[in-house]
Amino acid sequence: MLLSPSLLLAAGDPPAGGAALAEVFGATAGVGLVTLVLLGLAVAHRTRRTTVLARAADGLGARMGQPGWVALPLLLTTLSLVVALFGMLWDISLHIGQGRDEGPLANPAHYFILVGLFLVFAAGMLAVVLPLDEKPGPAAVRITRHWHAPAGGLLVGGAGFYALLGFPLDDIWHRLFGQDVTLWGPTHLMLITGAGLSLVGLLVLEQEGRSAHPELKPKSPAAAWIMRCSALGGMLIGLSVFQAEFDFGVPQFRLVLQPLMIAAAAGLALVTARLTLGRGAALAAVAFFLVLRGVITLIVGPVLGEPTPGLPLYLGEAAVVELLGLTALVRRAMPFGAVAGLLIGTVGMATEALWSRVGFQLPWTPDVWIEGLVMTIPAGIAAGVAAALLSLGLQGRLPRPGIARPAFAASVLVLAALATNGLIAHVPSGATTTVALTEAGGANGREVLADVRLSEGVADDPAWVQITAWQGGGLVVDKLERTGPGTYRSTKPVPVYGDWKTLVRVHDGRTLTASPIFLPADAALNAPEVPAQAQSTRELVPEITLLQRERKLDVPGWLWGASSLVVLVCSVALVASLAWGVGRLSRRTAPHDVGSTPGQPTTRPGRAAKAGALQPGIA
Repeated sequence: MLLSPSLLLAAGDPPAGGAALAEVFGATAGVGLVTLVLLGLAVAHRTRRTTVLARAADGLGARMGQPGWVALPLLLTTLSLVVALFGMLWDISLHIGQGRDEGPLANPAHYFILVGLFLVFAAGMLAVVLPLDEKPGPAAVRITRHWHAPAGGLLVGGAGFYALLGFPLDDIWHRLFGQDVTLWGPTHLMLITGAGLSLVGLLVLEQEGRSAHPELKPKSPAAAWIMRCSALGGMLIGLSVFQAEFDFGVPQFRLVLQPLMIAAAAGLALVTARLTLGRGAALAAVAFFLVLRGVITLIVGPVLGEPTPGLPLYLGEAAVVELLGLTALVRRAMPFGAVAGLLIGTVGMATEALWSRVGFQLPWTPDVWIEGLVMTIPAGIAAGVAAALLSLGLQGRLPRPGIARPAFAASVLVLAALATNGLIAHVPSGATTTVALTEAGGANGREVLADVRLSEGVADDPAWVQITAWQGGGLVVDKLERTGPGTYRSTKPVPVYGDWKTLVRVHDGRTLTASPIFLPADAALNAPEVPAQAQSTRELVPEITLLQRERKLDVPGWLWGASSLVVLVCSVALVASLAWGVGRLSRRTAPHDVGSTPGQPTTRPGRAAKAGALQPGIA
């Protein structure tokens, strides 16, 4: 299983298919060697033949005010996720601008993803093997008679393994269904989900360390608080990767999914930050998000010369969470989470709608905003309730199972139902586009301006009509100017040469459809060129047939369903394991104060607890 990540480096030979076996063998040998070295070091540590790991962990722990089995995995996980995030955004940008890889080893971003996620898994396993001569926290899991592993370490390792499992499954997916050139391919989502949710395990691990060693104190409480806020900012970054297609301006799904995902990410990360870390934590988490994500965006875009993504602000969402935190409601975690989610889904989304006019290629249109409210309000509430449960679990104050389990299950089901609604789309029958091209020169090849007429059967006034040109060495998105009923024109030249794929795209409500202006010949797909003619009338078809040209659409439906079920089972297992870990921590660290109430912060002896702050430990 540890060798499976090597398949990431074998995305296809020919480029539109499965893995190149020669590269699989070479990459497997390299990853296998690293794995054997790490396993050997772990065995030597457990058998006390070396003190290298113990000295490194304890030295770092002394500086951070944490046990070594927390400090070293925490630092390694943090650095690994930054590396993986950079690789993911670079990889997405490369595929948008350049298309398929010439070969699996030709994409440098793959190395960053592989190394980053492999080290997340390794960090979790470090937390498992490091503790000697002690039970690492009250929630520790017994492995052998003299070996107990912290639950948080198992969760981090499990999330890392879940992400790595996406690599061999991705190769199998390509062989069965062709390359699904979209961020939202099922196996691609595994990589992102595993990375983002590993931070839940990290929060559990840190609290286990504080419960096991309350005598350890950080040298700088302020620095420690900032570091913990950064962990929630990291969760916000991880959850925001799901939005990347919208950030780049090439969404392959309905635009209403963007506010939904922003509301869900904000609800989960920012409500958790405020309830666990106290005043200012939500704003601090957003500050970390903006700085780190902004730096990586500048590196991927202007520095490396690839398409530059936008990013949500989250400032409005953080502000409403912080303002609500000034009220007495902060002492009642679950109502606080629900109300905060409501404010995120309304006031917070209003600020993001205004920002979309500046920060995104495709600003939110009025119809998107109307349906968006129907999506973001329940999404924000569901995410806020889940965040409240996570915060209470870290405090050891989860409500009884009869309340906590249905509340968590309902939150997950609501978010899943909303996402499913966002995926439902249709194409008007018999609709066409008539496109007239005007030559616009071009320094490197033919570029044109377009006048577009939509046939009857298409919405009278779609949310937007645009031309997307991508995968030819860059990205051009031109939101067309409406000139009359059903007629539109370009605002800038678009390329129609080389490897560029240039399409007219129409989005309106549940309508998602497109027609080609120019598509290059593709020998790997046995696909002929679709030429850019001076005037042409072409059928509007499902976008997936053009945006995911490499995908095999003639695969039996039962095979697609069965394969998707495998991914779903893996995803449910990850979410269930995280819920188990948080629940176990809560049960094993639950305060025994007479008359204590879930949602009320625990009070240290002789000190008044700050409202909304986690005590003892994280706050």
